[in-house]
Amino acid sequence: MSTPREPGTPGIRPDASARPGLGTASGAPWEETPWRRLDPRTLLVHCGWMAAPLGSLALTALATGGRITTRAWITLAAIAASFAVVTTIGLIRWARTEFRITTASHRDGPGGGSPTLDVRSGLLTRRLRSVPLHRIRTVDLTATPVHRLLGVTVLRAGTAGSGDGGSELSLEALAAPEAEQLRTELLAYADAEAVANDPVVARISWRWLRYAPLTFWVIGGVFVVAGGIYRVLDGIGIEPWKLGIVQRAFTEFGASALWLTIPAALLAVLALGSVGAVVMYVENWWNYCLEWTDARTLRVRRGLLTTRAVTIERARLRGVVLREPLLLRAGGGALVRAVAGGLGDREENRKRSGLLPPAPRAEALRVAGGALRSPFPGSTAPAALTPHPRIALRRRRVRGLLFAVLPGTAVLAGLGLAFTPVLLHCAWIYAVLTTAMTLWLARDAYRNLGHGVHGPYLVARSGTFSRDTVALQREAIAAWTFSTSPFTRRAGLVTLTAAVAAGEDGYRIPDLPAAAAAAFATEAAPGILDEFLVHPGAEHLPGQRAR
Repeated sequence: MSTPREPGTPGIRPDASARPGLGTASGAPWEETPWRRLDPRTLLVHCGWMAAPLGSLALTALATGGRITTRAWITLAAIAASFAVVTTIGLIRWARTEFRITTASHRDGPGGGSPTLDVRSGLLTRRLRSVPLHRIRTVDLTATPVHRLLGVTVLRAGTAGSGDGGSELSLEALAAPEAEQLRTELLAYADAEAVANDPVVARISWRWLRYAPLTFWVIGGVFVVAGGIYRVLDGIGIEPWKLGIVQRAFTEFGASALWLTIPAALLAVLALGSVGAVVMYVENWWNYCLEWTDARTLRVRRGLLTTRAVTIERARLRGVVLREPLLLRAGGGALVRAVAGGLGDREENRKRSGLLPPAPRAEALRVAGGALRSPFPGSTAPAALTPHPRIALRRRRVRGLLFAVLPGTAVLAGLGLAFTPVLLHCAWIYAVLTTAMTLWLARDAYRNLGHGVHGPYLVARSGTFSRDTVALQREAIAAWTFSTSPFTRRAGLVTLTAAVAAGEDGYRIPDLPAAAAAAFATEAAPGILDEFLVHPGAEHLPGQRAR
């Protein structure tokens, strides 16, 4: 990569047909595109970390009646010193970070190459990153509450092959209008086709709020918040278990009738969890809109305090996942996620791939079809998926009994024999209830198994706690993995995994008949297994990976 000329030196004459925003206008002098700086408010964003220690200091002063101890003064001095260091580093980073969109590659001379995004940074070691615009796949705008307070946002441009984050360009922070304009410039290079009459696929409907309590946050969110409060109090030197209100609550709880207090506590947890789930739903999906900005770009906008705008190029969209967690499925709801490349690692992919919040299943099917630009399998009629052999049902029953019913029953029975006969009654009650629940869940998991080929898509469905139906582009499948264990080999089953350079990287089809797995893989993605099928008996490929 050649070193760019400094501003003011003779540059490259832009083509007269260049797109707006990609260079200077026709007839302009031969000057290269000037470098642009980040917003000066970047310095204030980097100081946002001080909120936590300053808040802890304030809580300490409040808890001690305004008396500041020597330890607190030392903490305050450390915060001041850290502030000076962070501010200096932020000032240097801001002064030495520049970016621009060029009209042509400098190494190719006038009129050559393609527009690029250049970012240079560093003090002692200068670093220049130059990415052609045609390689940029996603452009995300993210603003935390601190960013929104200051009127700035973070722009992240994901390129082809940026699944590990190594090829991602990040600019923090830009003024919100400038970031939106830059996003438009970065995506303007893609050739636009005719846009559908209504490019908007979905907008938020607050009637969907009824699905918020049918998510993980109903129970898990309460314990997450409680754990966070405990860590904060412990960090400022307060032991929660020694607080008078906590001790009185435990005393009254134990002195009351447990058959009343335990259900009351569970109802309180459910109520708090439901409120928290609704709050999280509103914060995450406020102003939600899923739309095609042009024929090649799908964009998701959402967020109240932390706003996010994720763009996915159609060429990188490899399919969608219709996800139906157990409670949400019981309420007739579902959510939709994209299977796309360039969305970062697994953690970032989970944050960016959401296309639809928990909503009615009919709406989820419609949105999934809108993202695919074709009907989602099962949206117009029940999807004709191939069922799996009944031995898969027996495997799920046996696993449930061995890992859920037997250990709990054995522990309760052992404690009952050692201490009190009451636990023996608890043991048989637990065994009866969990056996019935296990058999029901095993039956549900088996009924959810299915796979098939629908036009250009491979469709696979599995799961009971979260029933996932993935529609995957057949041409996007790069490899197959056949996995077995001693138990599945004895049962004549194999787990087939389709490897894709997008989403979760691989999508499993569990418990397929071993004799039919290779034939189905060949039908779904012809050509990958051809060299393995020329040998007799090669249709059985357990434990091998084909490319």
